[in-house]
Amino acid sequence: MTAMLRAAVERPVSRRSAPPAWVVVALACAGQFLVVLDISVVNVALPSMRADLALSATGLQWVVNAYTIAFAGFMLLGGRAGDLYGRKRMFLIGLALFTLASLGGGLAQAEWQLLLARAVQGLGAAVLAPSTLTILTSAVPEGAARARAIATWTAVGAGGGTAGGLVGGLLVEGLSWRWVLLINVPVGAVVLAGALLWLVESRAGERRRLDLPGALLVTGGLATLAYGIVQTEAEGWTSVAALVPLLAGAALIGLFLLVEARTKTPLMPLKLFRIRSVSSANVAMFLCGAAMFCTWFFMTLYAQNVLGYTPLEAGLALMPSSLAVILGSKVAPRLMRLVGARHVAVLGTMVAVVGFGWQSTMSADGTYVTAILFPGILMMLGGGLAATPLGSLATSGAAPGDAGLVSGLVNTSRTMGGSLGLSVMATIAAARTGGGSSAAALTEGYALVFRTGMGVLLGGAVLMLLWLPKRSA
Repeated sequence: MTAMLRAAVERPVSRRSAPPAWVVVALACAGQFLVVLDISVVNVALPSMRADLALSATGLQWVVNAYTIAFAGFMLLGGRAGDLYGRKRMFLIGLALFTLASLGGGLAQAEWQLLLARAVQGLGAAVLAPSTLTILTSAVPEGAARARAIATWTAVGAGGGTAGGLVGGLLVEGLSWRWVLLINVPVGAVVLAGALLWLVESRAGERRRLDLPGALLVTGGLATLAYGIVQTEAEGWTSVAALVPLLAGAALIGLFLLVEARTKTPLMPLKLFRIRSVSSANVAMFLCGAAMFCTWFFMTLYAQNVLGYTPLEAGLALMPSSLAVILGSKVAPRLMRLVGARHVAVLGTMVAVVGFGWQSTMSADGTYVTAILFPGILMMLGGGLAATPLGSLATSGAAPGDAGLVSGLVNTSRTMGGSLGLSVMATIAAARTGGGSSAAALTEGYALVFRTGMGVLLGGAVLMLLWLPKRSA
């Protein structure tokens, strides 16, 4: 079996036997769908996980962050590995690891087992996700066709959010929270079989040593920073318990940059950031991720802990906003042809700003239409409008041999911003509630989160307007 798998991966494929582009796009999108599905599915199940495994408030947050930090920290390694050792190979390895970790998480009997499985899931996603975008961009030539393919990739990923809310609610109420992880096993197996049969192997560059020290430093730095931020909830920003991990995390990130500047085979060549489109779009991705990533997390908690929704009702309540991401992603390429990528990114961000401002007016007795539906649609519609042009700009201008790395940077920036943003936002919410658990206290904390996110997005919109290039490279 191992020999057959190796032969299927390494066998050179002629141009005649290459599958149609739509098959490649479909498989790449399916991989991205799984990665995003896992985030939204888990969000709906968080209260049930906490009750069953007696998770602390911090543990609940790390169910999300264990995944996203491993995802962000190892994604650059996954992108570079795809360039050097083959995109199909990394797609298969990442998907297999993700699927097995989903099985382990679904069978977890203790908090540490669940968090460990989530971290391994994040590692698998970090190997898988860059390959999905690189496989797609390698199969579709640059131009309008690639913009449509990237928009489809973004929309299908957003569809994972839509399906996650609904499927997660159905599974939690019909079976248990465990099935929000176990559902990945059959889906992953089907996609794995399709990729093994139809994907064509491709790579760029000669085989060389991977920068594993760099990957460990950036992952350790992110995790330590997030832990320090979490510690501020109970200990305060000036306490030793918070300052030590914050300073240690910053030191690890600094050491990572030093290693990258000196090593012959850097995980993240700093020269890439001299390309204006790459640097500006990735900074914008980081800011958008910091604000947007925690939206579903806090909206789910608001719906269930304040308004009293069941998991299924919460999933259904968030579906319109998830569909709005898809709509924004599909409309964005048409607007990009009319007014340019930069202006579409700014427009989408400002639409999201309006939604965040509206959401920050939530109350403990809010109605669905005004407290969840319309503000959620605006936030996610804006996010979808902004993501496609930023992704297009971030992947333009780099050499073909760096395609996987640049694709990894896109997801890394967004996910890194999201993981650190969630830690900060959870700290802000906890500080405002002051330990209170009443509906009014929780609502005040959640509302402050959305006001903070609005400010972050406003800063991001100004940065995009001033720094993003007018045209793709």
